[in-house]
Parts: sequence; C-alpha cells; structure tokens
Amino acid sequence: MEVAICIFLFIIGTIFGSFYNVVGYRLPKGESIIFPPSHCTNCNHKLTFFELIPVLSYVFQGGKCKHCHQKISLFYPIFETLTGVLFVLCYLSFGLTQNLIIALTFISMMIIIVVSDYHYLIIPDEVLIIFSIILFIEILCINGLETALYSLLNGILAFITMYLIKKFGDFLFKKESMGGGDIKLLFIFGMVLTYPIAILSIFVGSLIGLPIAVLILCTKKDHVLPFGPFLAAGGALLLLLQINLNTIINLYR
Repeated sequence: MEVAICIFLFIIGTIFGSFYNVVGYRLPKGESIIFPPSHCTNCNHKLTFFELIPVLSYVFQGGKCKHCHQKISLFYPIFETLTGVLFVLCYLSFGLTQNLIIALTFISMMIIIVVSDYHYLIIPDEVLIIFSIILFIEILCINGLETALYSLLNGILAFITMYLIKKFGDFLFKKESMGGGDIKLLFIFGMVLTYPIAILSIFVGSLIGLPIAVLILCTKKDHVLPFGPFLAAGGALLLLLQINLNTIINLYR
C-alpha cells in the first residue's frame, strides 16, 4: 500500500512540477499561466498531449522538439522529477496526516520560487501572497485559531529579523545584499516552520549555497547569484526532517 501511495504521489508531483515550471517561468514576465497553451518557445508549436507527459515526453523525444528539433532544456524534466521526489519525501516524513497537506503546499511554493528566482532573480509577490493565504487557511483549519495566530506572530518575527539582516548586509557591502522577495519569503517560513527554525533556514541555505557560490564566482565574477533557491532548499530540508526547537535543545542535552 505504501509503495502504491509513493508511486501515485510521484506521478502527481511530476504533473504539478510541469505546471510549476510554467508558473515560475511565465509569471515574472507578466504572462498568463493559461494562455497561450504550452508550446515550443522556438517555433511556437502547440504541444500535444503526448508531448506534455512529464519526464517521459522528454525521454521519448530525445530532448528535442519533434516539430523544429530545437533542444529542450534539461531544466524541465529535472524539476518535474524533483517535484515528484519531494512529494514522496513529504509523505514519508508526515504520512497520511493533515500536516501532509501543509507540507505539499509548502514544497509546491518552493519549486515555483526556485524556477522564478533562477531564471529572473525575482520571487513574485503573487506567489508569496497566494501561498501565504493558502497556508494560513490550512493551518487554521487543521490546527485551530490559536495555532494559526501563533503562526502569524512567528511569521512577523521572521520577516522583521530578515529585514534587519538585509539592512546590515546593505550597510556592510555598500549595496543591496538581498532581494525583497527573500525577506517576504521568511514570513511564510516563520508561519510554517516557526520563528527559530525559519532563522535556522537562513544558515542552512547559506551552507548549501556557499560551495556553489564560490564555484560560480570564481568562474564568473560579475554573476549575480540568487539566494532564493538556497533559502528554499534550507526550508524544505528542515521541513522534511521535521526539525523544531525541541530537536535543537535536545542536541545540547
């Protein structure tokens, strides 16, 4: 039964991952996420049903548009697969519980943010607003009003802390050290992960991004590196490991 659930969630995850790719790619450009339908960006060929099957269509087409033979970016199947894997990991971490709904919603937001920030160095406000509302409603319905209000307080504290970190970074480096989207994202981290874990996610994200940043900056000194994907990775990791304040306290006992 568990294997069947994992397979189902992986398939569902790849389907949603395909959609999240579209959202993350189009929304920052002010384009509709519905119209025009999915198409080849080179020849505008409208993709058929079989060309829209996540991961498999890329494999069967040899990574090329069957109409103009332009290479399709490997970015798409990678993120479709990643979303499927993360959906499965959410289930393995939370089981068939109500908190699984919150976890899947949180992971979905992370995927869209990574796609958008990677391509355009932007975390769209629309994504943050919509997901913050959805997550608050989920927390309210699942855990009650008191927990929902507490999650709001955690979000506000995380937002203020990230804002202060940004201001200190701006002063230290004499330029903008962090995007506004990263600060707003911490509000949602605080809501879902609690304030202490949201702050921890900054350091975890920095540790994940440090070797990659060093590698890129050594080869491309003028390259601007988005922090959103690393922050998202840190938040997702802490969510899946279900790290909380008690876990941290127990480490020092």
